[in-house]
Amino acid sequence: MPIAEVYENIGELFRSNTSCPDQLVIELELIIKNNPGIKEGVKMLNHGEMDFLYKALPFFPKLGEDDLRMIAATAFRSVCLSGEIIFSKEKECKGLIIIKRGQLRAVYGLEDGREITLYRLLPRDVCILTASCVLKNIYFDIILEVEKDSEIFFIPPITWRKLSEESAAVKEFSLSLVSDRLSEIIWVMDQMISKNMEQRIASFLLEQSVLENSERLFLTHDTIARNVGTVREAISRTLKYMENDGLLKLSRGQIQLTNMNKLREIGR
Repeated sequence: MPIAEVYENIGELFRSNTSCPDQLVIELELIIKNNPGIKEGVKMLNHGEMDFLYKALPFFPKLGEDDLRMIAATAFRSVCLSGEIIFSKEKECKGLIIIKRGQLRAVYGLEDGREITLYRLLPRDVCILTASCVLKNIYFDIILEVEKDSEIFFIPPITWRKLSEESAAVKEFSLSLVSDRLSEIIWVMDQMISKNMEQRIASFLLEQSVLENSERLFLTHDTIARNVGTVREAISRTLKYMENDGLLKLSRGQIQLTNMNKLREIGR
């Protein structure tokens, strides 16, 4: 991608300066080349997109003009479809990602094939674990999967590394993000150890009810099993017990929550 083409799509605020480092352009070219899903229609960030990042990232007001130009010239937006894997140990480091719309799920895979959902990313959420190559002595073996069609902003590793090295505000933000995510992961592990299967399922169903703003959930037993880290048979057996207790009603591909108060008591 020639540098002239890179600057063709930068917003008016950033057109006055054409000093984007060549290495940043090369990095952007590699990202586009290695990610078929973003090859078509990639454009540099415009005013509206920069404004979204300004509101989503608290350190933005503390960045200098050159740093803002660098972000506008190297960050990019991508639409990712449900089921797509954004990040895994087989994929290259993504840098910082910011969710504009949609929903993502961070997953840890067990050796026996089971999965544990560590946390979810919703609109305006930021994930730094995808920038593990920039975080010294920290590595996270997670999978980041798109649960609902999503619009995502990526700040590439080389850009994020430069910002982290030169800005105290960015470094502080990074440490806070890592701390928050580790707290979530520790909480999930604690739930796995301290709660029985009915409690874990109740907690998951309540979480989904909040996310979907509905007491009717379109979920398969396989989906629940992947999220709570067990096998389908255990989910089916426990859901049947819960149905007999009047907590919910099962039908093909659907679960109707019928006693929210009791589910909350169980899921505590």
